[in-house]
Amino acid sequence: MNKSDSTELEAATFRRLLEHLDSHKEVQNIDLMILANFCRNCLGKWYMAAAEERGIAIDYEQAREIVYGMPYSEWKDQYQLPATEKQLQAFANRQKS
Repeated sequence: MNKSDSTELEAATFRRLLEHLDSHKEVQNIDLMILANFCRNCLGKWYMAAAEERGIAIDYEQAREIVYGMPYSEWKDQYQLPATEKQLQAFANRQKS
């Protein structure tokens, strides 16, 4: 497989990941952090970092809008629930390990 094919497959996989996350808005970012040690915001940071490495100007809010499919503030208002005590404790335990 050549580099172009690899890049095309990686991009398609990333788009599919975003679609999957979008279809599972009930999965909160804290749940992702507890289970996988990354969340939608992390994807936004990684997207922004990749852009910066390539000399492409994009800020964090723009990157998060790409990941969330809408401005983060809107997503947060519509879909983000307050973290439960159980989630906060699991997250704290995750951070210790």
